[in-house]
Amino acid sequence: MARLLGRSPAGEFTVVVRRHDGTPAVIENEPLLDDGRPMPTLFWLVDAEVRDAVSRLEAAGGVRRAEAVADRDTLAAAHARYAAARDRRIPAGHSGPRPSGGVGGTRQGVKCLHAHVAWYLAGGDDPVGRWTVGELGLDVSEFVIDRTDS
Repeated sequence: MARLLGRSPAGEFTVVVRRHDGTPAVIENEPLLDDGRPMPTLFWLVDAEVRDAVSRLEAAGGVRRAEAVADRDTLAAAHARYAAARDRRIPAGHSGPRPSGGVGGTRQGVKCLHAHVAWYLAGGDDPVGRWTVGELGLDVSEFVIDRTDS
């Protein structure tokens, strides 16, 4: 995983989406890192090919375009669902800092297409992830949701 991330993981995670050949594509992070710091990004895109394609789209103004086409209320509801799913994973009785925001830690609008695509590939109802996958012409049938490690 360190090779895919470009660094050692800073917290616990589970591979939740793979390519058909078994290569990890998306990981699901614990909401707190090993040192107790909050991790707002529940789903993380680790597939190098998709990550690079998303980066090119972002560099070409993709974040602004996604924000322009996304319905504000639908996007706000997606952020709320994402935050709720992440927050349910915080251990009971945790009294330290908590992650905040929705997809990728964003409170509103669009910040990171990678985080939206990761959640969408993991089965999330994410309008920005859906839009981004469409813009990239990505064949989602190349990926399999794998929650057997969870």
